[in-house]
Amino acid sequence: MSMHLSEKKKKKPIINITSLIDVLFLLLIFIMVSSTFLEEPGMKLDLPEAQSAEIGEKKEITIYITDAGEIFLNNDPVSLDQLKSVLDTLKADLQENGLTLKADAQATHGLVVEVMDIARQVGVKKLIVATQPPSSR
Repeated sequence: MSMHLSEKKKKKPIINITSLIDVLFLLLIFIMVSSTFLEEPGMKLDLPEAQSAEIGEKKEITIYITDAGEIFLNNDPVSLDQLKSVLDTLKADLQENGLTLKADAQATHGLVVEVMDIARQVGVKKLIVATQPPSSR
């Protein structure tokens, strides 16, 4: 009586790399999102001249609030009471370009909020509050 043992065929080991590919894609996405890109200046062009060319000037409207509580619209001093009527006359430019608010760090919070409220009442949709990065001490 002889026992005949059947030999099993050896299976090749299979490595499942699906999860490895997922991890690699996640790392790739993370690196792409978290990396910063330096903005290179554009190409220098020598534009042609034309007699009929108009000089397009972008009107930037800025309100300055000093630490003493003085309010300036661009370079002109203006009182808090006059501000609404003056901004009303500039309504078209404000809709297009928005309004930049530059307040001194020592200016009172209440005055800054009042100026922002007047700008909203006039209908300013884009109000830019200017800040600067902290200086290294």
